[in-house]
Amino acid sequence: MRRFHAGEPLSCEPLTQGLLNRGYRISTTRGLFFLKHHLDGDPEAIDRQHRATRRLDALGVPVVPPVPTGDGRTVAVVGGGCFALHPWVQGRHRDGGELTCGQSRRLGALLGLVHVRLEQVIPQSPGPGGDPHPSADPEQTHRLIDELLARVRTRRSPDPFDALAEHRLTERRRLLREHGHRRPAAGTEPVAGWVHGDFHPLNLLYRDEAPYEPLAIVDWDRLAVQPRAEEAVRAAAIFFVRPDGRLELDKVRRYARAYRRAAGADVGELAAAVHRVWWERLNDFWMLRWRYQLRDRRADPQFPAAAALVVWWTREYDQVLAAFCD
Repeated sequence: MRRFHAGEPLSCEPLTQGLLNRGYRISTTRGLFFLKHHLDGDPEAIDRQHRATRRLDALGVPVVPPVPTGDGRTVAVVGGGCFALHPWVQGRHRDGGELTCGQSRRLGALLGLVHVRLEQVIPQSPGPGGDPHPSADPEQTHRLIDELLARVRTRRSPDPFDALAEHRLTERRRLLREHGHRRPAAGTEPVAGWVHGDFHPLNLLYRDEAPYEPLAIVDWDRLAVQPRAEEAVRAAAIFFVRPDGRLELDKVRRYARAYRRAAGADVGELAAAVHRVWWERLNDFWMLRWRYQLRDRRADPQFPAAAALVVWWTREYDQVLAAFCD
């Protein structure tokens, strides 16, 4: 805290939310702060993120710029760890089930604004580009399913999660055999742009009181050049998924319309993104890889709804596509 000239620490409370970094609520003689420990710390990359958020703040995007250190930097390297300090924002996270249709529309407009403003504040604008992320190879996915099934079936004391994992893996293998011919074609050129990279409910803080508007978009660690409409689809699939795996399509429709207007994205761009993200989800098992390969269970609570969504999305593909593109 001395590096940031933020006063003498009075208390330090570890925060439990978040999967990839560590965070602390710090009370000092000068106020409340959020101290972030970047576990995959790259001071230069973090500094680039900080420069972008300061410029976004100047353009009216709701972000929380970092506190500079005494020498004007925004990253303190202490004991080999990278730390950043931000003013504490008193707000709360809200998932899509808590949002009204109007708030869903404003959420889409906010993400569109982020994409437009990022193009303005980062000079190396990529514009349209090639496909930086080739679509998943179903043959590799089948091999991964076999490996994960073997790990599940050799568990000495299987629990209900293991039973669900085995069911979903077997089910997904069947779906891949039925829909493998729908793999996105190679050589497509999605519209690439700077994106937040991790836009979901835990990275968006809302006001505690009505009208419950967004206060701050946080955690810009994955700021990168990616197909921008895919971020919009991916975010909707997180915000608006119900516990049973269905998407709240009325909210998705309002969100997507507002995003398209704000970002200047056309229907074709959204349609291609829906297909690519659906295919990505059909082939994705990162939560099970964490559990069975890395022995890390932090993502376990997300798995039931996420796995059910893939099945429902495949069955209701046309409805989902219409919600994003109407």
